[in-house]
Amino acid sequence: MGEHSQKHDLSEILKAVSDVTRRSILTLLVQEGPMRVTELAGRYDMSLNAISKHIKVLEAAGLVDRRTLGRVHLIEARLEPVQAVDVWFQELRSIWELRLDRLGEVLNDGENGDERPVTDD
Repeated sequence: MGEHSQKHDLSEILKAVSDVTRRSILTLLVQEGPMRVTELAGRYDMSLNAISKHIKVLEAAGLVDRRTLGRVHLIEARLEPVQAVDVWFQELRSIWELRLDRLGEVLNDGENGDERPVTDD
């Protein structure tokens, strides 16, 4: 998968979980396992249509799968896409750790009486 595609996937995932109801639905599915759409709708003070729209956003981001058994639609959480978010956060932590390490070196040099100017090496 290309970098652009990964960024697009990450953006879709973050958009999908930016809504408190969608985060709640995803959490519920992870905790309790696959559920029928009607069962999910019964857990929230909103219409079946509104819950279906939330589920479609989660589906588009790849965070849930829908299985149809006759007239029953089962929704199941997929956590593989969350790895993209985790990788992104790891990259951010790594960048900050490098910057903080460099800051520590600069501060230590200053304490040791080293008056060399700081450069962006």
